[in-house]
Amino acid sequence: MCGGKMAAPALSSRAGSAGSLGNSPTMLDFRSAARMEDLNRLIQEFSKHDQREYDDQRALEIHTAKDFIFSMLGMVQKLDQKLPVANEYLLLSGGVREGVVDMDLDELSVYARGTDYDMDFTLLVPALKLHDRNQPVTLDMRHSALGHSWLSLRLFDEGTINRWKDCCTVVDHISGTVNYFFSPTLVADWFHQAVALVLLEVQKKPQRGVPRVEKVQRNGTVISVILGVGSSRMLYDIVPVVSFKGWPAVAQSWLMENHFWDGKITEEEVISGFYLVPACSHKGRKENEWRLSFARSEVQLKKCISSSLMQAYQACKAIIIKLLSRPVAVSPYHLRSIMLWACDRLPANFLSQDDFSAHFLLGLIDDLQHCLVNKTCPNYFIPQCNMLEQLSDADAMLHARKLSSVRSDPAEHLRSTIEHAKAANRLTAAAPRAPPPSPQSDAGGDSQPDDRLAKKLQQLVTENPGKSISVFINPDDVTRPHFRIDDKFF
Repeated sequence: MCGGKMAAPALSSRAGSAGSLGNSPTMLDFRSAARMEDLNRLIQEFSKHDQREYDDQRALEIHTAKDFIFSMLGMVQKLDQKLPVANEYLLLSGGVREGVVDMDLDELSVYARGTDYDMDFTLLVPALKLHDRNQPVTLDMRHSALGHSWLSLRLFDEGTINRWKDCCTVVDHISGTVNYFFSPTLVADWFHQAVALVLLEVQKKPQRGVPRVEKVQRNGTVISVILGVGSSRMLYDIVPVVSFKGWPAVAQSWLMENHFWDGKITEEEVISGFYLVPACSHKGRKENEWRLSFARSEVQLKKCISSSLMQAYQACKAIIIKLLSRPVAVSPYHLRSIMLWACDRLPANFLSQDDFSAHFLLGLIDDLQHCLVNKTCPNYFIPQCNMLEQLSDADAMLHARKLSSVRSDPAEHLRSTIEHAKAANRLTAAAPRAPPPSPQSDAGGDSQPDDRLAKKLQQLVTENPGKSISVFINPDDVTRPHFRIDDKFF
């Protein structure tokens, strides 16, 4: 892969020698000479510090921040009636920078857990919904790269067109008709202005128990909001999207193949819907082009992935976020796709081994390095779409060499990520513990926190890492429970 001779890795005291192994069945990594049991132990330690346990107060703070965001979006809807009145959001654990959705990271400001926030979420907010079709959805991809599409408002009614005209680019047809194309950049402009306006009004009338708005920042087409609730800082990456029921025609062939989830979940669960997110291909027109996202399907697929593989993925993700952040060429979403392909390729009984996290970590690094060297990373749902097509030879080789250093000493890089997670947790723990937020926003009366609600939320957080929350919101009544984690309602 690299020119010239491959230097032999120096033997460290950790590696030991052939003579020291004797007849022991100790398993070693051929490349680094690391002991697999040591790597497994380090991955377990990273998981312990990365996942974090929340007490009742923090669980209540999470609930308070969620309600504040949903209430704020209800107020945005009332500004000009653009957003659907009855909307269905998708709330994902982890911010956009964590690769929970396929967005471009080069336009995002750098935020660090512990320094800037304590917990992060991604919220997909449908600006438009097309939920009345059961047949495959055919999109206008004539002007776009594979996996991307323009969206004509001809698919929608006259009232929708009139509400959104100012967020469209206009194309005059030769027949004399006018075609309005929903613009991701103009929608993001409107959304940021609307969110900022609502939050400004909220801040003018501070109320007891209402979160502090510490930051509102536009990052490309993503609106990042950091809330202070008690002693916690919550980062919400809010993304305006277009929501579809059904399945796109461009991904129909994927359904014909055999997959690791066959027989574990139903096809109806996997293909219940998809999104267009405001992201553009490297040659596309930013003002017109949307990217297909299968975030809802990915939530379902994660149910079928073993905990040992997920732990290896999380550890590998932490390494590449730290190592490959500049220049931005590889995102954690690429690693997620690589993991899904591995699930299709490898036998389920191998991937379900509890003590194989080290094997999985090294395999993910190998697969990612292979993708970089060949500048090929197929989208899991649209395999003909190469997500690394735009990568330059220089950037590909730079990142491949960085990964080679990880592969030569994975234990050292795992120790580094563990220390990074510990440092973030220390920063969070050092924050002053403010009184718990009151569930009531009025200033009168002493209201006690709902301990049952706090315990329930703590259980949701600790038992459902990485799962999504679908939210059904009525902007006229944001006081009732209205969220669902996967197929559980609360």
